[in-house]
Amino acid sequence: MMDSRFQKLKTLKVIAEKLNEATDIKEMLKDVLKELLHVTGLHSGWIFTIQENGEYELAADHRLPPGLEWNQKKPMCEGGCWCINRYHDGRLKTAVNIINCKRIEEAIDQEWGDTNGITHHATVPLRAGTEKFGLLNVASPNKQHFSEEELALLESVAYQIGTAMKRIQLVEKERKHALIEERNRLAQDLHDSVNQLLFSIMLTARGTKEMTQEPDVKEMLTYMQELSQEALNEMKGLIWQLRPPGLENGVGAALLQYATILGLTVKSSIAGVSTLPCHIEEELWRIGQEALNNCKKHAETKEVSLTLTRQSTFVELVVGDHGTGFNYNEHAQFPTFGLKGMKERVTRLNGIFSLESSLGKGTVITITIPLQRGV
Repeated sequence: MMDSRFQKLKTLKVIAEKLNEATDIKEMLKDVLKELLHVTGLHSGWIFTIQENGEYELAADHRLPPGLEWNQKKPMCEGGCWCINRYHDGRLKTAVNIINCKRIEEAIDQEWGDTNGITHHATVPLRAGTEKFGLLNVASPNKQHFSEEELALLESVAYQIGTAMKRIQLVEKERKHALIEERNRLAQDLHDSVNQLLFSIMLTARGTKEMTQEPDVKEMLTYMQELSQEALNEMKGLIWQLRPPGLENGVGAALLQYATILGLTVKSSIAGVSTLPCHIEEELWRIGQEALNNCKKHAETKEVSLTLTRQSTFVELVVGDHGTGFNYNEHAQFPTFGLKGMKERVTRLNGIFSLESSLGKGTVITITIPLQRGV
């Protein structure tokens, strides 16, 4: 018993050291999985990260049998399995034995390759408090059962991993927030200093030109005016990209102002979004900007609708038009990189991207982004 307890403490210590050094989730998962298998003597392992919308990803694996490595690990990246199903329906709350791994069974049935005698695996959810992040699975050849002590150790490690994932996410959010703040500060500095300096140069050149009769001097001063005006226009554009005018009054005001610049007529409904979190406001601005650009470029109409509302648990942005539209279904590829980029932004926020369009009947884009409690 003493040796067993010593081994458990040693394992937890080694894992904790790895986790404390980690700054990137995927690299951390790969390193800690390899270390866990080494110190426990288990052969194979894999980790799924699972989003709130049900999508999962094979985030890390070590020494998978050939049957699961088949076709660039396709058996591990597609389809469902018992452990993920139990994770979703709430039955999987602690470390458990899973009998007859579905992915292993399929690899055997389809003859994708040797499974190295692995038929069973233990699985344990990765969590920090009530927040869940995914699943840790471990297995060894011909091992059909994990003892309560082994499961308790795996559960302890999984909780450490979940806590580390939460820590890294919080650091990343703080970094993004700091980046936004720095961009806003830079935009203000550019507006207060460089922008005003360029304007002063332009006025000085104009005033000096009126004080001379020399044609060469007048021509040079005119050129200075033109250069200053060009630089001033570029600076305004840069400031707009860094911190769009009106965003300090909310993303709704910024989008309406941008639509006006594009020459669009907007029928709008905006409510409850004046105090959104900075990172969500920033992403909504970029998404809305791209949606309005698409209306301007492709819809062949100046009439658009924009709805931006906040509910208790989510914020929703809807941009629509009754323009030319295009034939689209949810399984088709996006016709532009802009639409693809919009969906990627929404996915990063664990949101839902919906696009409805048909030829001659216009296009409607609906963005739904979840809000954390208390924000």
